[in-house]
Amino acid sequence: MKWSTISGSRIGRTLLAVAAAVVFAVALTVANSLLDKVSPTAPGPGSASAVTVSGKEIADLVATLVVAKEGPMTGYDREKFPHWDTNKPEHGFGGDLTQYAKCTSRDVMMLRDATGEVTLDPKTCDLNVPDGAGWQDHYGFIDRKTGELNPYKFMTDPSKVDAEHIVPLAEAWRSGAADRDTDTRRRIANDSLNLVAADPSANRSKGDLDPANYLPPGNFRCAYVEHYVKVKVKYALTIDSAEHTALRTAVDDCLRRGEFK
Repeated sequence: MKWSTISGSRIGRTLLAVAAAVVFAVALTVANSLLDKVSPTAPGPGSASAVTVSGKEIADLVATLVVAKEGPMTGYDREKFPHWDTNKPEHGFGGDLTQYAKCTSRDVMMLRDATGEVTLDPKTCDLNVPDGAGWQDHYGFIDRKTGELNPYKFMTDPSKVDAEHIVPLAEAWRSGAADRDTDTRRRIANDSLNLVAADPSANRSKGDLDPANYLPPGNFRCAYVEHYVKVKVKYALTIDSAEHTALRTAVDDCLRRGEFK
């Protein structure tokens, strides 16, 4: 019997589905093994904007990414990535942040990325922002009229701070999340590795673009590349050829600038 006949049958489709699941599971195991060797998956308070890997480590992670054509946006909806979830251990907010189990991943991310004596009530999940405290944007964005990098915004109102997904949810969908289950998409949307407090203007300038079309113009670029790669590796998400080239170029640039250890 020809393979085309087998693959078109019910048994063939079942075999293909099983094979795909096995390949995904193996890729995920290898990816998480690499991540465990590089660094903990739970960044500490205030560490989202800091580079934590060496040049060799980030290059090894990039090398594990599968290059494939992006999928379509057919069926995409942000609600297929349930957020904001409560602060479960699987989301990676470790250390002192584990006490905020009743709060959402957004609440805990806001506390982690705060500057100054911001507090989060573990019972009510209310943020308290005293004078001088707030959130410092690290993305930055280019003024369209002048072509210059605008001053970095310091924000004091939590409601006016964006919880930015470093790998945009739409990009995750195009990169394989469309075929994952709802629980996996929930983890992508709430993972501490994939969240950072950002200026809404900077966030809007990025949209759902991947590194082939967007990299932060300011001082967050190398940490952004690290987080982006780690998230893609952790969830076995693919990259297209242009994205792969852009990531390798960005890593080389960060190495020249001495920003990777």
